[in-house]
Amino acid sequence: MAWAIAIIAAIAAILIIPALRRRLVSGPLLAWYRRILPAMSQTEQEAIDAGTVWWDGELFSGRPDWAKLIALPQPKLTPEESAFLDDETEALCDMASDWETSHVHLDLPPAVWQFVKDKGFLGMIIPKQYGGKGFSASAHSQVVVKLSTRSSAAAVSVMVPNSLGPAELLLHYGTEEQKNHYLPRLAKGLEIPCFALTNPHAGSDAAAIPDAGVVCKGLWEGREIIGMRLTWNKRYITLAPIATLLGLAFRLYDPERLLERSGRAGEDLGITCALIPTGTPGVEIGRRHQPLDAVFQNGPTWGTNVFVPIEWIIGGPAMAGQGWRMLMECLAAGRSISLPSTSCGYSKLAVRATGAYARVRTQFKTPIGRFEGIEEPLARMGGNLYLMDAARVLTVSAVDLGERPSVVSAIVKYHLTERSRAVVNDAMDILGGKGICLGPNNFMGRAYQQLPIAITVEGANILTRSLIIFGQGAIRCHPFVLAEINAAREGDFGKAVRDFDRALWGHLRFAIRNGMRAFLMGLTGSHWVSVPQVAAETRRHFQKLTRFSAAFAFLADVSMLVLGAGLKRREKLSARLGDVLSNLYLCSAALKRFEDQGRQAADLPLLEWSLWDAMFRTQNAIEGVISNTPNRFVAWMLRRIIFPIGRPYVVPSDRLGHEVAKLLIAPSAARDRLTAGMHLPESEAEPIGCLEAALKAAIKAEAIEQKIHAAQKAGKLRAGQSGAAERAALEALVINAEEYADLERAQALRERVIRVDDFPQDFGRSQMMPADNCRAAA
Repeated sequence: MAWAIAIIAAIAAILIIPALRRRLVSGPLLAWYRRILPAMSQTEQEAIDAGTVWWDGELFSGRPDWAKLIALPQPKLTPEESAFLDDETEALCDMASDWETSHVHLDLPPAVWQFVKDKGFLGMIIPKQYGGKGFSASAHSQVVVKLSTRSSAAAVSVMVPNSLGPAELLLHYGTEEQKNHYLPRLAKGLEIPCFALTNPHAGSDAAAIPDAGVVCKGLWEGREIIGMRLTWNKRYITLAPIATLLGLAFRLYDPERLLERSGRAGEDLGITCALIPTGTPGVEIGRRHQPLDAVFQNGPTWGTNVFVPIEWIIGGPAMAGQGWRMLMECLAAGRSISLPSTSCGYSKLAVRATGAYARVRTQFKTPIGRFEGIEEPLARMGGNLYLMDAARVLTVSAVDLGERPSVVSAIVKYHLTERSRAVVNDAMDILGGKGICLGPNNFMGRAYQQLPIAITVEGANILTRSLIIFGQGAIRCHPFVLAEINAAREGDFGKAVRDFDRALWGHLRFAIRNGMRAFLMGLTGSHWVSVPQVAAETRRHFQKLTRFSAAFAFLADVSMLVLGAGLKRREKLSARLGDVLSNLYLCSAALKRFEDQGRQAADLPLLEWSLWDAMFRTQNAIEGVISNTPNRFVAWMLRRIIFPIGRPYVVPSDRLGHEVAKLLIAPSAARDRLTAGMHLPESEAEPIGCLEAALKAAIKAEAIEQKIHAAQKAGKLRAGQSGAAERAALEALVINAEEYADLERAQALRERVIRVDDFPQDFGRSQMMPADNCRAAA
């Protein structure tokens, strides 16, 4: 007993007395940690340092502060922003249809381009002092959402100059001279910008671009100056074929040490960004790419030994080598807005139009939207859109609050584009032949073709999921990991030990606490978790999310401990851990949306379905990590701690899916909230306008048809072919003339809705050719 007490006392003294602990435990652990810590390149460090930690940090804590989330202000548009959405944006939607843009003009028509320039669409993010609109991120997002429901070419052409590009980079890093010269011209559309990053040999690995510039002296406008001789080869550059101002990313070298900040001959200063007018001698703009059937301007650019002034670096010579940091910081904001907005736009179009079609289209004398086989994809579409739009709104509100949420931007880019793909695929399945025959009346075909573009750009989705979301999130969002890494890189060993000791033991307490909380909440079903004053219908969801947040934090710590640096190479495990973090964020956004919109009872089926689906995915991702943890004892232990009485979630019920589907196939305030912000033409000559009219007519006709069926069952009318029964009902006074007219109108609109387009043998190509070419072809 004495020996046992002595040993325990010695261990306690070592752990409790900081000086002993640092000397005997933390110091040796730091030396070991330094040996196993993988090297981090400058570009990796800049990517980790870029942006800010926001709600993702709360989810990583294991104790999300839900009151903090609910208290976040809702995004509100100014009167000017609202008017721009209602007037200029609606006018642009009326001018640019997807079919005419993609099939007839193969671009936005000249008049539409002029409208875009004249009305300030290219300068939405540019402050008013430079002649721009000075719009919020929320307004920018709403404009892109609305345009995406009408014309992808218009949406992309407006989105790109207001996202990662010359204007964004100039605003944050440009010199006053550069801002005063370029920003007014960009705002007025006098300059069309593009930004060239992707090289054929450096796509996802953008930091490895071989495009290079060498600082040297040369003649410029008759005098010798210090400049750069640039050589580049870029592709997939949106707006490049029509750009007048080229933003260029390249690696800059200073072999002659002409810049003061160069330290040695041949120094690689790092990735640098510059602005180059496309009229500069040596700048080459190639022919257009055609990304699937999208017709927004996109193409390659290249140049060989193009000499330009050193002052053309964004921010001037002082910003040489700072390009990667600039790109990472700006991408965090731009990626939060652009592709999430187009994804929500496509999905709003799919949900509203396909829901209407499913009510108008009948088979076996029943609207197809009432078949359970159709209800299933309709439920997925509605639930996915509710979650997606909630995440979009929450994320852009963070940008408006001054955040640059780098991890969150990766989450919404990946998950919203993927869920949008699922929504549009479901829509195409429901539409069947209507969806696969292209033409002016096909409202989904072009979106279906163009969605893979969003999956690919701004970081390929596979890369984003497997490397960025958790790989970056684990370091940025964890309360102790970055502090441990920084301590390991500290040059002063004494200070390093003190910092490492503080972070290490804080990390240990953090992991143990989350493991114990996850286990206790698993045993008790999280019923006693404290949450703020929220709707009674959502209280349990907040409690369960708290449980899974603690489980995620513990699982992440154990995974990092067991796999160490190897976790960086275990991309599947990293991806699954990222899925957990992502779904927790999406669920947080959905709950925030429900609170912000006044706890609308009619929206509960959408909220419930989306949360159950996301949490079921979260549960499966956790199980995927546990099942593939290489140490089987650790895997056994994790399963017993996180799921002590089994996994709590199952797929959303068929009953719940039925309630969601019902919301999509009938006009209602809930349906309007779900698809708010989309372009809804009133003209019945437009496919969506015709669908909206047909939906109302079909619902009105259903009540009249029930009267006819009741008369037939009572023997007052004989059943006949379509049309004959209606006329007989009119003659027998079962229905009146007005009701008969309503039936005829519903039938006429139904015929127009289900009709598909047909073309001449050459698909109308001769009709699009100039008259002389038509005669020559004949």
